[in-house]
Amino acid sequence: MRAGPPDRHGDRLVRDTAVRSPAQDLAAHGLSEPDYEVLSTLSERPDGTSTLREQAARTGWSRSRLSRHATRLEARGLIRRAPDPADGRGCLLVLTATGWEALREAAPTHLVSVRRHFIDRFDPGDLAALGRITEKITGGP
Repeated sequence: MRAGPPDRHGDRLVRDTAVRSPAQDLAAHGLSEPDYEVLSTLSERPDGTSTLREQAARTGWSRSRLSRHATRLEARGLIRRAPDPADGRGCLLVLTATGWEALREAAPTHLVSVRRHFIDRFDPGDLAALGRITEKITGGP
């Protein structure tokens, strides 16, 4: 039996389970899912620093959306902006010590939450199929 295309209810259920549930768990740490995404992708850089342009590409966000969100993170002391020595018009986003600490505290909660609300619901065959589907959607491994 072949499954039909996802409907709005199914799509909403997936979004609620896979995204909103971990986001609710992150709220206990004072972070939103977008906060966590920005902090975690910055932390993947060796020095916790990225240009606004690179960070927008890594998150899949527009530069204006990232800039607005960075302003909020900066106001909370989680990141700071610095001049980009390679581009006088650009800026660097720098993960602060407070941002590193917030991420260190929230990461275990996020990992457990994503596993509980998403990964653990699949058997190995489901995960392999999901990997193949993701590759088709994104155009490669």
